[in-house]
Amino acid sequence: MPELPEVETIRNTLKRFVLNRTIKNVQVYWGKIIKNPDDVEEFKQLLMGQTIHDIKRKGKFLLFELDDITLISHLRMEGKYSVHYKDEPVKKHTHVIFEFTTDDELRYNDVRKFGTMHIVKKGEEYTQKPLIQLGPDPFDKEFTLDYFYKKLKSTNRSIKAVLLDQTVVAGLGNIYVDETLFKSSVHPLKKANKLTKKEVGEIRKQAILTLEEAVKQGGTTIRSYVNSQGEMGMFQQELSVYGQENKECPNCGKPITKMKVGGRGTHVCLNCQKL
Repeated sequence: MPELPEVETIRNTLKRFVLNRTIKNVQVYWGKIIKNPDDVEEFKQLLMGQTIHDIKRKGKFLLFELDDITLISHLRMEGKYSVHYKDEPVKKHTHVIFEFTTDDELRYNDVRKFGTMHIVKKGEEYTQKPLIQLGPDPFDKEFTLDYFYKKLKSTNRSIKAVLLDQTVVAGLGNIYVDETLFKSSVHPLKKANKLTKKEVGEIRKQAILTLEEAVKQGGTTIRSYVNSQGEMGMFQQELSVYGQENKECPNCGKPITKMKVGGRGTHVCLNCQKL
C-alpha cells in the first residue's frame, strides 16, 4: 500500500504535469471508486471545466484543488496515477480518465479497485468525511509531543496498533511503523499507556525522521509500488527490519523476527526491542 512518503512523491511528481490543466471530460469505468457524489454522472459534470490549481496531501490522501471544488483521492492498496498522451493505449485496470483541454490526460489505475474519490466544496475539505476523521499529519505543527503523549496515555492498545490508527496520526502504515519502532527500541506489542514520555518523544522523533528520509528517496519499493512516472522508490535499500525476516539486525546481529500484531505482519528485533 502506498504510504505517506509514496503519496508525497506522487503529489510532487503530478504537480509537474497537471497543474493549470483544465478538465474537458471525465471517463469512469468502475463507478464504485466514486464515493461522493454517489452519482457517477454528477461526479463527471462537477469536474468538467474545472482547472487544477494545486495538489495537497493529508496523511495518505491526495487533494486536487480545482476552481471551487476539491477532489480527494485515496489510493488504498495499489492505486496509481499516470499522465499520458490521449492517443496512448489505455492499460488494463484503468478506471478513471481525466481528459484535459491539452493533448494529454490523467489516468487512474487500480488493480484491486479499492481506491476512493470524493468531491467536496473547496474550503470544506477538513470539516467532513473522509478527512475530518484523520489525526494530524506527522509533519503538522499539531503533532506535538504533548498531543501524542496524551493520546497514547488514553489507550491500552499496543503501540503498533495506535500508530496505525489514522485518527491518532495520519499517514503511518505498516512499513514505517515497524521502522520507527525499531529505531526507537520499542517493542510493537508494548502497551501505549505504559510508555514513558521519553519513549513517546523518541517514537515521535523517529517517525518524523524516517518519513522525511523516505520522502527524500521517493518512497519504498514494495511489490508493485511505482510513482506516477513509473519510477520505483528507493527507500527499500534503507529498511532495517521490514521485510528482513531472519536477516541480521543492523544493530546487534541477531535475526529479525516476523510476528503478527493485530493481524498485521510485524518485523522486530527481539534483542533490541525488548517487551
